[in-house]
Amino acid sequence: MRSGIDQSAGDPTVRPQDDLFGHVNGTWIKQTEMPADRGRYGSFDQLREKAEEHVRDIITQVAEGSPEAGTVARKVGDLYSSFMDEARIEDLGATPLASFLEAVDAVSTPSEVMAALGRFLRAGVDGLVHPIVNTDDRDSSRYVVYLEQAGIGLPDEAYYRDPQHAAIRSAYPGHVTRMLTLTGVYAGDAASAAADRVVDLETRIAASHWDQVANRDAVKTYTLVDRDGLAELTPGVDWDAYLAAAHAPAGAFDQVIARQPDHLRSMAAALAEVDIATWQDWLRWRVVHALAPYLADAVVAENFDFYGRTLSGVPQIRDRWKRGVGLVEDALGEAVGQLYVEKHFPPRAKERMVELVANLVEAFRRDFEGLEWMGVETRREALAKLGSFTPKIGYPDRWRDYSSLEVDAADLVGNVARASAFEIDRNLAKLGGPVDRDEWFMTPQTVNAYYNPGLNEIVFPAAILQPPFFDVDADDAVNYGGIGGVIGHEIGHGFDDQGSQYDKDGNLRNWWSDTDRANFDERSQRLIAQFDALESRDAPGHKVNGALTVGENIGDLGGLTIGHAAYRISTEGSDAPVIDGLTGDQRFFFGWAQVWCGMAREAEAVRLLAIDPHAPMDLRANAARNLTEFHEAFDVQPGDGMWVPEDERVRIF
Repeated sequence: MRSGIDQSAGDPTVRPQDDLFGHVNGTWIKQTEMPADRGRYGSFDQLREKAEEHVRDIITQVAEGSPEAGTVARKVGDLYSSFMDEARIEDLGATPLASFLEAVDAVSTPSEVMAALGRFLRAGVDGLVHPIVNTDDRDSSRYVVYLEQAGIGLPDEAYYRDPQHAAIRSAYPGHVTRMLTLTGVYAGDAASAAADRVVDLETRIAASHWDQVANRDAVKTYTLVDRDGLAELTPGVDWDAYLAAAHAPAGAFDQVIARQPDHLRSMAAALAEVDIATWQDWLRWRVVHALAPYLADAVVAENFDFYGRTLSGVPQIRDRWKRGVGLVEDALGEAVGQLYVEKHFPPRAKERMVELVANLVEAFRRDFEGLEWMGVETRREALAKLGSFTPKIGYPDRWRDYSSLEVDAADLVGNVARASAFEIDRNLAKLGGPVDRDEWFMTPQTVNAYYNPGLNEIVFPAAILQPPFFDVDADDAVNYGGIGGVIGHEIGHGFDDQGSQYDKDGNLRNWWSDTDRANFDERSQRLIAQFDALESRDAPGHKVNGALTVGENIGDLGGLTIGHAAYRISTEGSDAPVIDGLTGDQRFFFGWAQVWCGMAREAEAVRLLAIDPHAPMDLRANAARNLTEFHEAFDVQPGDGMWVPEDERVRIF
């Protein structure tokens, strides 16, 4: 049996005892040129490129078949064609924005600002809040609307205040000016003056935004209010005008969860205090910003110059066909996914994954039963939650119905707006109905995985179930280190610092004893401190935010620990063979490290450190240093780069 390890990627001059990531991936890093259209590139991105090509082939084959009007196949082909018709897009220029800008011109009161935001929401133009329909964190048997902070054009509130982002902040008004000029919204000095007013208003909005660490706190971001409570929180805000313009069903906001109440209070004050002309400037900018990717080349180029080159250091925009595929994925993802699964996901891959998941769950069960720091009652609840996990593998059992979505091959911006309205309507229609436990929140062709605490489910789309994550024909050790670690990671999210606050039914409820929670928090704080001291090789001098990344780091640590235990379960009764000169345990850790093979441009690495809850790729691979099993597998000794004294190794599960 082949090992499933890419020997050509490794650097034999680097010892795994010193740098597991560098040993397994070092030659690939040295020899691979970063694609010009990427800020970060690695194992995930290579698989995404492969899936992207598969999807393009599916789209073009569907279109070539001249499907009948109104069919999903025709919609897929027409949507892609509308994006690829560059001549028509150039001819139209900024005219697709006309109806939106006319609506802004008519705004004369704060209530009309809210009405415009409701209308624009349906077209995919984000406003002051972003409404999200999801299961209620404290009552998972029902859907409710969450109100998420929004309203800014930079990636995060820190960009408006943190000295390390000063260069980006300085470049931003010029970008807004150029975009408003290119689209004909303003001319000459008027564009610059409007841009200054927009940035000033966004700076005010950002001042009330919660930071990334606060936003991942499941308890802090849960404030349930009824309509009276929302009115009290946002005095003077005309939610009726907003909901009517958004075509929301009656009662949609009868109860909402304010994720960041401070932002809602500040939003209400800003609507009352900021002059209408400035709100009109801001609304025009929101329209231009949201729809820029679908306009003429000059607008697309300026949009990329700021958000690609300046923010992430990416020198080249992605090929047009790739961006077209992305649009189809966003609007008709499951329609394409159904065809993708038929072509690229063999049934035996799903069968093997079922076995892997079962062994990971069993490994977690054994771990919980023997966990010395966890008390009897907490252990009972943890095992009940583990036993209630729902794994979803490959693709949904029921495909989404796109029959009501209208697509016109000659109307790109209209297609974008209608696709957004379709999603808004689809989600708002959930309110008051039964929870759909069969719904997927990723398409089968997505190279990723997720844990959903409200449904207590772990989900693995088909596209991630291929090398280096999963190879149905490869050695068990590498599969358990790769996809097994990912499975363990997602299960681990059910028991990380936030996921552990949800019970087996997906409800936010404290099921921990005070002592057990203190034991868990102590270990989590040690992991935070460990990562606070680290910096990625891609962004030297910039430290990781351990508090921002702690949930994902717990997931990684749990994935590694339990993935290894599951591998041992799979080999019970037999000795693992030596393959490619490596023991089974060594191959396991190689399998983990090659999953995180990758690199990033420095600007992108810095940006991600500010907003991404995941640690950099090299640090995720080298999290193995916390495992005694890793030290034993490679005979790591004091003085080696990966050595961690036994009493400093963090082990939660």
